[in-house]
Amino acid sequence: MASSVIVCRLPMPVRIGLVKCLRKVDTLLHRSFVTKVAASDFPTSKGDETAPRKECKSFYTVQAERQEQAQRSVLISCPPKVSERKIKKHLSRYGGIKKFFVYESFGLYAVVEYESSEGVASLLERAVVPNVSHESLLPYKTRLLSFRHQGSMDSSGPQLKEHCQPLTTIPFNELVKRLSREDSIDQQITSLTEAYQLTDENTRLRFLVCSLLKDIASAYFPECTVRPFGSSVNGFGKLGCDLDMFLDLDGLTGRDVKQPTSGLSLEYQMKVARSERAVTQGILSVIGDCVDQFGPGCVGVQKILNARCPLVRFSHQPSGFQCDLTANNRVAMKSTELLYLYGELDPRVRHLVFTVRCWARAHSITSNIPGAWISNYSLTVMVLFFLQKRSVPIIPTLDQLRDLAGPADECVIERSDCTFVSDLSRIQLQSNTETLEELLCGFFEFYATFPFSKKSINIRKGKEQNKPEVSPLHIQNPFETSLNVSKNVNVTQLDRFVVLCQESLWLLQQSECRTPSGHGTGGLAALIQPSQVADARGRKKRQSRPTSERIKSLLESLKSQNKKNS
Repeated sequence: MASSVIVCRLPMPVRIGLVKCLRKVDTLLHRSFVTKVAASDFPTSKGDETAPRKECKSFYTVQAERQEQAQRSVLISCPPKVSERKIKKHLSRYGGIKKFFVYESFGLYAVVEYESSEGVASLLERAVVPNVSHESLLPYKTRLLSFRHQGSMDSSGPQLKEHCQPLTTIPFNELVKRLSREDSIDQQITSLTEAYQLTDENTRLRFLVCSLLKDIASAYFPECTVRPFGSSVNGFGKLGCDLDMFLDLDGLTGRDVKQPTSGLSLEYQMKVARSERAVTQGILSVIGDCVDQFGPGCVGVQKILNARCPLVRFSHQPSGFQCDLTANNRVAMKSTELLYLYGELDPRVRHLVFTVRCWARAHSITSNIPGAWISNYSLTVMVLFFLQKRSVPIIPTLDQLRDLAGPADECVIERSDCTFVSDLSRIQLQSNTETLEELLCGFFEFYATFPFSKKSINIRKGKEQNKPEVSPLHIQNPFETSLNVSKNVNVTQLDRFVVLCQESLWLLQQSECRTPSGHGTGGLAALIQPSQVADARGRKKRQSRPTSERIKSLLESLKSQNKKNS
């Protein structure tokens, strides 16, 4: 107890150094858990044993499975008062139902996945075109349908509305209460992740929206695919996040086919544009018009074609998603795959990313509004870099993943090397037993003293490098290495981040904060409440004052009190 008081009274730089030294000793005494990458510069000691890790599917295996599920699914608007039994009984006429769930977004909707595509075909054959008397219909059919009910409504049995899946995160006050009921900071971090991360149902809905958009785009490009990327599929998505989509035309047959050196052969006649960017802009312009004119539930369509990465933005009301559609954005897909891979290697990666993002958002370090704030992507890369820098690295560097890649993994996009191993079973991890609480403290400690003015963050190499430019924060793009993903961040926002890291570290080191309480004043619940951190800031300043100043202040207050009494 006395030792903790002495540590708390030490100046911040000394305290951080002492805590860091103690943690290194603790790590050396407790190695024995998860991790070993089979690359020459990511060694393991002979005595280390790797713990069994659950079998993980590759990114593209998961994508293919989800796309196949979406192709066997329909989205149906349902009456507000109808029994679940009656809806399922009707839908079962067309085929066996594999998955069924409901949610609310501008009405009540059901996602229905059939066991085979024949079920969807049978349902669509029986659906009818609606009768409208004063308006004209656009004759375009999709897998977005509506139930019409004739006669009296059967409300017996459980109602659909009783089993709605969440589309957004729980209110912040409820999150604080939930965290306060946990017994440790580790349990709080796990609980936060479970409350915020995308559910299986929400992920299915995202792939279904992509599949519906593909149906529209296929009218012009029959061999196209629309894939989700970014937070929707990288494992770090939060309920309510935007849906980023990529119109993939790389599956076009007949491309890069070797032509015979003699004799006749056939080739398609196609228009030629001045650049690949012009092709992308033309494609997105046409698709944007189609979505605007023919896409049921697609509203507020904007064609933002002169951006660095041209896109079409719209709201999909039936799902409640804000959607961005891009094309020719293959580097973003590789970045998505890389984050997915890191998240699958060790569960602590996702837990720490969700926690740091929530903490940053609570303190306005990040924002939905474009500006000088640190982005969620930059924060995620900062967490990955920190985990690479542990005395026993928790995750490998991108270069180490590249060394493990096979011939099928080779990928160069616009002269950028995007090669890394996709088979997770080939990655063996070193042993690291640090708890989530220790990692959270370590994150704050690491960046409270990081030399941002001189060094840049580089997850390809896993080490600090001299900054190539004068931006306050420099985080190298893992693939397009000449780019700084945090170029927008200004000095003020970076300084706020560093100060909050220092204050959060100090708060976690206090005995009253280490154990959560039912009043929302302990552990992670305190960290994500700005008022709690502000109170801690005041206590920290009072404790950091020299003893002579505190005695002098006390004597002055006693003198003034005596004068009043006399």
